[in-house]
Amino acid sequence: MRDADLAVGVASIGLEQEALAGHEDYWREYGFGELGETAKTRRDVLARLLPRLKIADRLELTDRFLRVRGDLRTYKIHLGSGNVLMEPNDADLCIVPVHRRAGLRVFVPFEDDGMLSVILSKALLLADDTAITDPTITRQLR
Repeated sequence: MRDADLAVGVASIGLEQEALAGHEDYWREYGFGELGETAKTRRDVLARLLPRLKIADRLELTDRFLRVRGDLRTYKIHLGSGNVLMEPNDADLCIVPVHRRAGLRVFVPFEDDGMLSVILSKALLLADDTAITDPTITRQLR
């Protein structure tokens, strides 16, 4: 079942918000809904990994999200899609992973789909949100 969930997850257009014009309900459910089996396994890995990070005091693992407390806002990173919501009003925060733009990837040896790397890199970035200089991100934060 894990392999089937992985195949469906990476083949889905749910990660591509701009490709879903007219299908916002599908995107919202995919991007922030219940976790599939792969995401549940990812949550278990994060539960063991997060206490070892230097930003552990800024992180909280919930049923579907990794909550990250920055200085400007608190963020919720969905454990299935990697999409980010900003508290208090659950506004979307669009962060395009660098590997999609530049062909780069961070290798995590026990990971199949790359989503754990995306979630961790977003958590590290957002925990220090006052240091973000990318104008496409800072416009959304303020």
